[in-house]
Amino acid sequence: MTGKREPVAILLVEDSPADARLTLEAMKDSKLLNKMYHVADGVEAMAFLRNQGKYAGMPRPDLVLLDLNMPRKDGRQTLKEIKEDSALKRIPVVVLTVSSAEEDIVKSYDLHANCFVTKPLDLDEFSKVVQGIENFWFEIVRLPPEKK
Repeated sequence: MTGKREPVAILLVEDSPADARLTLEAMKDSKLLNKMYHVADGVEAMAFLRNQGKYAGMPRPDLVLLDLNMPRKDGRQTLKEIKEDSALKRIPVVVLTVSSAEEDIVKSYDLHANCFVTKPLDLDEFSKVVQGIENFWFEIVRLPPEKK
């Protein structure tokens, strides 16, 4: 890529404060310009994505990092809602979770997750995984324009 890069907006949907902090720290070390936003559950994620309530005026994320197991509205319900919404379905959603259960992997892809990543327990590995996700989605992949 050449020329001036626009910052990328990433929405992290994660109920664990420790995991959210680790993800945000890993993204800080990235060579990409990015703006991270964090919400704690699927209800807040949908409000953010639809610019509702306290999230009015927030940017459309270029990528969503979605945990599966959260209170109020879990990642599966949130993923289903995103991918069924014609205004949101083109936003890539990466399921980033501690689960490695085959049923979670299959269900996530059935709900049209763009990829499924199991969070490593090792801190350095976790950082590499997060940076790898960012590199893949913003350096390698060509994303469609926002649907008008």
